[in-house]
This record gives sequence, C-alpha cells and structure tokens, in this order.
Amino acid sequence: MTRRTVRLARVLSTALTAGTLLATAACAQEGGRDTGASGVSASPAAARQQTESPTGSPTGSPTGSPTGSPTGSPSGTLSESGAETALITAADIEDDWTQVKDTEAENWHDGLLIGKVDVSDFLSAKTDAADCQRLMDSLFDDDLLGKPSGANALRGFTQDDSRLLYQVAAYDRTNVQDSLEWMAKLPQECGQFTMTEDGEKRTVQVTRTDVPSVGDAREAVRISVSGPVDGTEATLTLDVAAVRVGDNAITVTAGGLDGDEHDSVVSAVKLGTQRLQDVLAGKSPAASPSQFD
Repeated sequence: MTRRTVRLARVLSTALTAGTLLATAACAQEGGRDTGASGVSASPAAARQQTESPTGSPTGSPTGSPTGSPTGSPSGTLSESGAETALITAADIEDDWTQVKDTEAENWHDGLLIGKVDVSDFLSAKTDAADCQRLMDSLFDDDLLGKPSGANALRGFTQDDSRLLYQVAAYDRTNVQDSLEWMAKLPQECGQFTMTEDGEKRTVQVTRTDVPSVGDAREAVRISVSGPVDGTEATLTLDVAAVRVGDNAITVTAGGLDGDEHDSVVSAVKLGTQRLQDVLAGKSPAASPSQFD
C-alpha cells in the first residue's frame, strides 16, 4: 500500500504555527519505510530495522529468566484482547490528555527525528553512532524495543502541542531484555551528537530519567532534538520509558514542542504496569486510578 507523503518543511511549519506536533503518514511501503517527507530516504539503520532483530539475539524462547527478576512475576500469555485491556485511558495519566482514534495514533511520525547521525561525534565511532542511529530510527518508527513477537496494542493521547503514545506488546524475553540494556547505555554513548537531514544539522541530547521501580526491569531516557525548521529554531523533547513484565512490555513516549511531559510518563508507567500485571494474572484492571483521588 502506498503512502501519501508530506513535505517535511510544511509539516514542521504547521507544528509551530498550528500546534500539530507529528507528521502523519499512511501505510509503510513493502521493503522499507516512507519518512513522511518528500524525497527523503530512510537512513541505513532504519532500512535494516525492517528485517533484522533489534538486538541480534536468538529468536527462540530463552531458558530461565534474567537475573534480578522478582519471584512470582506474572507469566501468563498475553492475548490480543488482553493487550487491549491492559492499555491505559486518559484517566490514568495526569493533566488534560484526550484520547485519539487508534488509527490516528498508529500513523504518528515526527520529521525532526529523521536524519543521519554524524559519526565524527563519537570516540567509538561506528559502534556508538550505530546505537544512536538506531535510537532515532526506532523513535520515528515507534518500535523502541523491536518488533513484537505476539500480541500488540497501542493508544494515543493529545494535549495542546504534546502527544503521548502508549504500547503494550509481547516479545521474546531475551530480545526485550537486551533492548532495555541497550537503552541503559544510551545516555553515555549518545549524550550529545549531531544529525544531518537535507543539509540541515540538528543537535540531539540524550539523558537518563527516573521512573517508578515497577515490573521486572525498566529504563527511561529523555531525548531533545533542536534544529532549524523553515528558518526558525525548534526543539522537540521526548520522555521515553519501557517496562518489562515477564515476556511482555509497555512503552511510553510523550512530549512535543512544549517540552516536559515526564509526570505524565511516570503516571502511565505506574498505572500501566499494574494494569498489565492484572491482565496477565487473569484479573480485571481497576476501573479508575487511586493515586489522583
């Protein structure tokens, strides 16, 4: 199915003037991805991600569990209906978020994330640059933990010029744990670097953030991307968190041109993890959050 493309300059100009954060694209073309910008090709890392495992880990089920996983963790198989039930609602996150149609959230892509990482910024050039390129590509493609191996559901929310995307999915445990360990290295390996797109340079900063100690393993980072958009400087700030629960995980990405949405990410992580644990244990998630009562 062919995507209808939109020029990057027009998309991001609209983001600045009319509050539209993300460039909307349609279905991915077979064998690659459309960037949402006319004439822009996918980066090498993005092209590889369409067919490769995100970590290079074996695809078979692992034996045992990663060190440090608490005993008694939910081990049920996540079904498609279970993944849908485990999704958060607008009542589960702070502030004034509005849920959007799932089809709209599936097609959110931000043009400021497009670009080729400058290898010269790194001491361990090829290795670190590849990890940073993978980060930017996976943020654009909404597959930070790699491709799910089973059930998968997502939900999107908007608030002024910010957006929040929440995903629940089943993975191979080895692969998703490797992805979390990869995330843990990003603030050190990708602290600050430069991306180039159509001759324009963008500065990217990656820092570590904190989220509640929930689930079996978790990681969180903040990504800030600054660069010119039609001659005007713009900064996109995204808070990203992922939590593993058994062979499953939740991923939260929130932010925009307005900046900090960390509190909403913390709320989504705390309540979302509990919802997923309840579903895996065969329980009905709580109808409304208690932390805001």
